[in-house]
Amino acid sequence: MDQLTSQKYSYSNPILPGFYPDPSITRAGEYFYLICSSFEYFPGVPIFRSRDLVHWEQVGNIIDRKSQLDLTNQKSSDGIFAPAIRYHDGTFYMITTDVRGIGNFYVTATDPAGPWSDPILIPHGGIDPSLFFDDDGKVYVTAQQGADYDSHAIQYEIDIKTGKALSEPQIVWHGDGGPWTEGPHLYKINGMYYMMSASGGTAKDHREIIGRSENPYGPFELYPEPILTHRHLDHPIQYLGHADLIDDLNGNWWAVFLGVRLTEESFSVLGRETFLAPVIWNDGWPHIDNNEGIVSLNMVVDQLPMIEKNPSHSAIITGREHFDGEKLGFEWMFVRNPTPNVCKLDQQNSRLTLSGQATNLSEIGQLTFVGRRQQHVNASFVTSMAFTPTKEGEEAGLVARRDEDAHYEIGVIHSGGSNKLIARLTVRGQSQIVHEAAINSNHIFLKINSSETEYTLLYSENGETWTSVASGSAKALSPEDFVSKMCFTGVVIGLYATGNGQDSQAEAHFDWFEYLHT
Repeated sequence: MDQLTSQKYSYSNPILPGFYPDPSITRAGEYFYLICSSFEYFPGVPIFRSRDLVHWEQVGNIIDRKSQLDLTNQKSSDGIFAPAIRYHDGTFYMITTDVRGIGNFYVTATDPAGPWSDPILIPHGGIDPSLFFDDDGKVYVTAQQGADYDSHAIQYEIDIKTGKALSEPQIVWHGDGGPWTEGPHLYKINGMYYMMSASGGTAKDHREIIGRSENPYGPFELYPEPILTHRHLDHPIQYLGHADLIDDLNGNWWAVFLGVRLTEESFSVLGRETFLAPVIWNDGWPHIDNNEGIVSLNMVVDQLPMIEKNPSHSAIITGREHFDGEKLGFEWMFVRNPTPNVCKLDQQNSRLTLSGQATNLSEIGQLTFVGRRQQHVNASFVTSMAFTPTKEGEEAGLVARRDEDAHYEIGVIHSGGSNKLIARLTVRGQSQIVHEAAINSNHIFLKINSSETEYTLLYSENGETWTSVASGSAKALSPEDFVSKMCFTGVVIGLYATGNGQDSQAEAHFDWFEYLHT
């Protein structure tokens, strides 16, 4: 961020690049706290903090144990949908949906870095629940219900200590007549209640709409236009919506929301990212960007909550991970709840050790995988691996993963009585080994290069001279290229091991992992 003349300030969007969709925000003292959806990945619901809304530091993951979330056998793009975070009277609340599990629930903490409580279940609602604490002490849940053009928001009062409903749910919001009225939030601002939600589905028609009323149950007067959308613009940022509002210590208002940076071919391997824009109030209505292009990659604003001249933290993490700590960094995550002891940090030797399980990258189950979000379109991902498989099907390597139906990996497999270097491309659920060659070394360097159009798979025996063995279309790893089930995630780059049908006896040792932005 650079300070400009006449008290103008600049920052870059997105503020959280990579797969960080469905943002929600709250403020406690001088800090803002931001969370996002995590779907099938564990630990879930990453939480960040910032004092200026621009530079974010991840302080933890709210869902970090199986007693909070059991993802066993859940498909990709299931799991945790659209969490919302609120702070009230010294306690943080995160409310969300486990779509194929326990349904709607919330957890609490006095320290946003954790520990967070076990789930408190709530009885009503489909997805996207949100909490609102009114001035009179009442606490409301607002949630999405129904599907497509029938989707709407319901609302009811709860006992915040137990989650028990204190009133019957009422339909309070039908949106603007479009499909998928989702992500509803209730606010009280200057004595008026505002009901805000997304509409149109999380693609080209996505938009944020709002209504107001003197009563928390409405009826809500609908503002006739979206307060946020780029659906009619030829613009590098699309799909804007699913917003949350927050005020700062200076009395200004801001919105965080999701958006997608599309390529010229209208896809993005990074998925839905988190953006920030100021909110302008006019005649009692908030405005962000209704097809005006105000939300841009390079933002200039009159004021920020504070100025961090030399921020020491960032949500963008590049460079080399040496695996020499007691724990993995907060940016690392597993597919579903990890099986104990299949992923181990060896501090003495500064390496990560993976033990393959029967499940492979194209199957749903207990998968040995640990990865982190891809945050740049043009990037390189490199690792150093020592692996000596001895049984048929034992395999380990480096992968660019969207889900079970789309992933590109380069690794080593024991096949036909010998160890081989392989490159495999899985597109729309169909896997093909496109390179296979005998390998004699027990130690190998693996690399994946990403560009706007393709991923390239490479290997090296010395870490200096690289050989390209395969490439695959970038579009095939984008969420836009799904077949039968919608994909809500972006690409995650990971290290994996599998026995392809049985547990592996050979361990894969990774000396380091490097993320380079090119």
